[in-house]
Amino acid sequence: MISVDDLAVEFSAQTLFKNVSFVINDSDKIALMGKNGAGKSTLMKIIAGLQKPTKGNVQRPKEAIIAYLPQHLLLDDNCTVSEEASKAFRTVFQMRDEMEKLNKQLETRTDYESKEYMDIINRVTDLGEIYYALEEVNYDAEVEKTLKGLGFKQEDMHRPTSEFSGGWRMRIELAKILLQKPDLILLDEPTNHIDIESVIWLEDFLVNKAKAVLVISHDKAFIDNITNRTIEITMGRIYDYKANYSHYLELRKDRRAHQLKAYKEQQKMIADNKRFIERFKGTYSKTNQVSSVERMLEKLEIIEVDEVDTSSIKLRFPPCKRSGDYPVTAKGLSKSYADKVVFRDADLSIERGEKVSFVGRNGEGKSTMIKALLGEIEVEGECKLGHNVEVGYFAQNQASLLDPDMTIFETVEEVAKGDVRTQLKNILGRFMFSGDDIDKKVSVLSGGERTRLAMVKLLLEPVNLLILDEPTNHLDLKSKDVLKEALLDFDGTLILVSHDRAFLQGLSNKVFEFKNKRVIEHFETIDDFLARNRIENLKEINLTS
Repeated sequence: MISVDDLAVEFSAQTLFKNVSFVINDSDKIALMGKNGAGKSTLMKIIAGLQKPTKGNVQRPKEAIIAYLPQHLLLDDNCTVSEEASKAFRTVFQMRDEMEKLNKQLETRTDYESKEYMDIINRVTDLGEIYYALEEVNYDAEVEKTLKGLGFKQEDMHRPTSEFSGGWRMRIELAKILLQKPDLILLDEPTNHIDIESVIWLEDFLVNKAKAVLVISHDKAFIDNITNRTIEITMGRIYDYKANYSHYLELRKDRRAHQLKAYKEQQKMIADNKRFIERFKGTYSKTNQVSSVERMLEKLEIIEVDEVDTSSIKLRFPPCKRSGDYPVTAKGLSKSYADKVVFRDADLSIERGEKVSFVGRNGEGKSTMIKALLGEIEVEGECKLGHNVEVGYFAQNQASLLDPDMTIFETVEEVAKGDVRTQLKNILGRFMFSGDDIDKKVSVLSGGERTRLAMVKLLLEPVNLLILDEPTNHLDLKSKDVLKEALLDFDGTLILVSHDRAFLQGLSNKVFEFKNKRVIEHFETIDDFLARNRIENLKEINLTS
């Protein structure tokens, strides 16, 4: 059991949160929720022991293992994938090596009565009690099974980590955490860089194999599936619910309704008493009563109503001319890099108004196919866009294409047309750009902020073919809702690459699966596809063995 006691954090004389206390029990699976800037990541770092609070402390058993996966990390590039993941067992290997070294010393020493000899025996005994009490594990097999569950293939095991992108390195670090079997796993946006199949594997691991878990995530399906408790940080304090995310939303709505009712009743009481004071102030016979009421009002603790998103703006794509009947057609497409085949003999036919999903593990060719359709790379076979097609494309590197010398507001004002220009500040607010933020230069924005800004810009452009490659990685749940509503109303053609199942729900009526160098067309929703494939995927990665 880990106890968080009376934590407070202040930055520049401003309080981020205070009086935060709760207990993490052995089997708790907790979602840590709150708007951006509420202090979620700060609280997680304090629990991990990486940051000190202004006040309070975290109490944990001495032997407790707490493992933390941040949003961003740096890995050394001096070993293979398998070797890096095996570092999870470094402590075990160090104990084994030390015992072997000490036992060799005992074989050669003859000073049986000396203090040094007895110290070695005591050390070997202590190490042996710990080492031999450990569950017998085939470490190589555990490393391989976990890495495969997170999307690595057999041939990846002995490749240098330097050959992998940041997202794949994140998976290696996640594998190390899972292999340690910690008492508490802290995860900050763990699904941002892994595909749907790996997210499903991670869910099953956290539910069935992990002990306590505390997770920050904007992936609604993920947190709903793994959590049994929700802690919300809002307005500097916390609320603790024994419920998963969806149930928490209902309970929070009820809580705020009661708060609002109590607030209105209190405000009416205050107004009534102020009228009494004004009416009888100076009246000798009412002096004591007036003074009593004034003292009562001075001591009164005003009821606070928690933050509520009162914005009702609904964003629609601007109208665009009608495209041809088949905006996207491809026949016999093949793509290779040197001797590595990405896909071969792929056929695609997407009708006007269709909304389709590209799914498959990372590296199977989804982004490559998009680049082929847009003519950005050379491929074998036929590939063309239809008549009158106007493409809106959101790539994973879209943020890097923004003009660094323009402000946030100038960036969206440049593309906005018509009545929507009067709503630009509200639209930016829904994507977490408010107040003076809109005057910031793009050059000073973080990677996540640039990604959100690129998404706003795309939503304001008139297009009839929209291609989105992992658009939700840096969007909070409210921003995702705004985007999803706009896509549901979009009357053009949509190609969507995403690992966010809750976001995908209801958005596509056809799935193109990228697997084993093939592109397979499925005439079904993403929910039907995942339901049909879930058991097969879990068997393939051998989770239960």
